[in-house]
Amino acid sequence: MGQDLFQGEKVLAFDLETTGVSTQQDKIVQLALIGSSPDGATINFERLVNPKRAIPYDASRIHGIYDRDVRSLEGFEAVADDVAELIDGAILVGHNVRNFDYAMLEKEYLRLGRLCPRPKAIMDTLELVRRLKLPRPHNLGSLCSRHGIKLEAAHTAAADAAATLLLFWRLSVEHAPSFRRSLSELERWIVHGEGKSDASELGRGLNDLEPVDSLGKVRKDGEHYVISFGRHRGKHLTEIQALDPSYVGWLLSPKGIECEETRQLLREHLR
Repeated sequence: MGQDLFQGEKVLAFDLETTGVSTQQDKIVQLALIGSSPDGATINFERLVNPKRAIPYDASRIHGIYDRDVRSLEGFEAVADDVAELIDGAILVGHNVRNFDYAMLEKEYLRLGRLCPRPKAIMDTLELVRRLKLPRPHNLGSLCSRHGIKLEAAHTAAADAAATLLLFWRLSVEHAPSFRRSLSELERWIVHGEGKSDASELGRGLNDLEPVDSLGKVRKDGEHYVISFGRHRGKHLTEIQALDPSYVGWLLSPKGIECEETRQLLREHLR
């Protein structure tokens, strides 16, 4: 099912190794984009980059990349154009890719004064196994072992990316009925679950409102923006701002709403 779903698409498994786990403060030291172009040609892009700061020993001990390995290399700016060309319009597959790898990439582009390239869809295998309610643990190594996938050289960007793509395909076969959706429907299901009849005082269900971002986390109701997930599901953004301003702060971060263009739109709406 995964192969049929991706027919004629650029599909890239995406993984990073970094100086740490903060998407706001840490930086990329290695990235890999592995997959195929729409015509089936193999794509294998793996690069080390200089984070231009010391790599903490605890991080180096995990991914095996030390200051000496990147000291003579250029920074992320040297690969930014190539990465943008690859990711733009692609289907990205990764483990925790939406909230970590892609969020980290967004920050690197912002440091360069550029917008991050937009994939056509993000298929996050961590979100997927949670949606499928698979038993824990949900780390990549355990999931690969459980599904008969060899993960050699774990915690290198290329190995983790390739393993994640295999994991997605394996899950699409083992849980085929859940994948009988269009690409956009599948992504929304992975993030939100099954659509519900949720007509409220808005007069229409959330699913009837025009989505603003690709995942439908934010929807348009006339001149208002409605949040369609979380504890304030179904409320107007301005209403949430009055009731729970700290939650709005979270929404306007990459952990809340992933799309930077949507976040900027909402910031302007609240001014």
